[in-house]
Amino acid sequence: MLNAVIESLPYILSGVIVTLGLVALALGLGLIVGIPMAVGQVYGIKWMKKLISFYVWIFRGLPNLVLLFLFYFVIFPLLGLNVSPFFIGAIALGLRSSAYQTEIFRGAILSLGEGQMLAARSLGMSKNQAIRNIILPQAFRIALPGWSNEYPILLTDSSVCYAIGVMEILTRGNQMVTRTYQPMPIYFTCALIFILLNYGGLHLFHSVERRVYIPGFGSGER
Repeated sequence: MLNAVIESLPYILSGVIVTLGLVALALGLGLIVGIPMAVGQVYGIKWMKKLISFYVWIFRGLPNLVLLFLFYFVIFPLLGLNVSPFFIGAIALGLRSSAYQTEIFRGAILSLGEGQMLAARSLGMSKNQAIRNIILPQAFRIALPGWSNEYPILLTDSSVCYAIGVMEILTRGNQMVTRTYQPMPIYFTCALIFILLNYGGLHLFHSVERRVYIPGFGSGER
C-alpha cells in the first residue's frame, strides 16, 4: 500500500496545478459575470431582471455533470469550436458559479438599503457612478464571506471534470488505480490533497476578510 502511494504521489500532485487552475478560472468567470448580473437584478429594468432570474434558475438547477456534458458534447461542437476539455470545464463551472455569485452579490447590495443610492444621487452622482463608487465597494466587503465559500465548492466540483478527461487530481488518481490496483490508499491520498487545498484556500480568504473587516460593518470578525 505504501509503495502504491509513493509511486503515485508525484503524478497525482502534478494535477494540483490543473485543479487550482480550474478553480481560479471558474471563480474569476463567476465574478466577472455575477457582479453585473447582481447589479442588473437590483437596478435593471423589468425584462432584464426576468432574463437574469431565468439564467440563475437554469444554471442553479442543472447538475454539474449534466452542464459539463452539455458544453462538451453539444454546445461547443454545434458552434464548431475546438476547445480543450480544461477550458470547457472551467467555463461550465464558472457559469454555474456565476449564478450563485449573482445571488450572493444581490443580497449584499440589497442589504445596503436605498439610502446609499439616494445619498449618492443627491451629491450629483449618476446612477452608474453611484453603483461603481459607492454601492459595489461596500457590497463586496459584505459579500466576501459568502463569496469565499465558492472556493471550496468549486474545488470539490472540479473533480467532475474527470468525466471529460481533464487531467486534474481525481483523473490522475483513477489512472494510478488502474495501474497499481490499489484503490484505497490512492483515493485516500486524493482525499487528503483536497482537504489540504480546501484548508489552505479558506485560510487565505479568511485572512483577506480580517484585513478588510471594519468594526460594526459587514459580517463580523473571524
